[in-house]
Amino acid sequence: MAETIKSGSDVIVMDVKDHVATALKDLAEGQTFYCRIQDEVKPFTAADPIPFGHKVAIVEIRSGQDVLKYGEVIGRATTDIQVGRHVHVHNLEGIRGRGDQAGK
Repeated sequence: MAETIKSGSDVIVMDVKDHVATALKDLAEGQTFYCRIQDEVKPFTAADPIPFGHKVAIVEIRSGQDVLKYGEVIGRATTDIQVGRHVHVHNLEGIRGRGDQAGK
């Protein structure tokens, strides 16, 4: 599973099922960044400033949808998230260890 990060990569995707990528550098709003998913490299446009180490949506995510990173659920979207948007606590809620979310 381990892959080499190619020189010039702007973001990294950990699993082909992921909805988000992790920024490997600060991305400015409107900046084109490239995302490698297996052998395919796709261009995206940052719709928000994306700080280094933060998540950016690489697929449309609907409100209430589980969000995948590392091929695992990391939380649930609290609003619709368009491709290129910053994904963080303002639009993603944790669901682990929350009794009020059990069974949802």
